[in-house]
Amino acid sequence: MEPESGSRSGFSLTGFSLRGSAGLIIAVAVVAILLIALPAYRWFFLISLLIGLVIAGGLTLWHKLHPIEEPDVESKRALGL
Repeated sequence: MEPESGSRSGFSLTGFSLRGSAGLIIAVAVVAILLIALPAYRWFFLISLLIGLVIAGGLTLWHKLHPIEEPDVESKRALGL
């Protein structure tokens, strides 16, 4: 089943298409509405955000202290040809 020619990129819902920054704006709005309307989601969001920030900070620190060097990178050429 092939996708229609107009719906190859972005989310399409009966002729309404979301791409790029419009999708980001709607995602942020949905999260904001959930955080305002449902207080239980506030703790879940806060804890998830903190875990994400700790992991991102740890990865950033790791890659600053252990930079990738030329011998560490494998050849990108298929079969070495």
